[in-house]
Amino acid sequence: MEVGQVHSEHIEITPQLVKDFAHVSGDFNPLHLDPEYAATTQFKRPIAHGMLSSALLSGIIGTRFPGRGTVLLSAELKFSRPIFVGDRVLFRLTVEHVRSDKPIISLLCEVFNPEGQITASGKTIVRGPL
Repeated sequence: MEVGQVHSEHIEITPQLVKDFAHVSGDFNPLHLDPEYAATTQFKRPIAHGMLSSALLSGIIGTRFPGRGTVLLSAELKFSRPIFVGDRVLFRLTVEHVRSDKPIISLLCEVFNPEGQITASGKTIVRGPL
């Protein structure tokens, strides 16, 4: 890992993924699952759970970048726009700092909607794979 190193990948936020996350989290808010209800809200269509972005980032961190064996030590994420069910979302992680004495890495995490707007951003500190 080097400062400035970037990992980017797209993930489609499918209706099934949102349903699965609702079952795991217990969050069955109709804003996420019911198109008729969502049509009555400011969003006009179902949006993904904000924490689904966080969970997907965790999956990227623990399996692909930095990769297998990585442990999250802290995470901070701000949600600025909704992700709509059906969106193909870009996740981008950028190495901001690498400790020289331990495998501790600070990452900037950004999530972009299909229009290129940031939907979530924040920082994580991880213990990298040994």
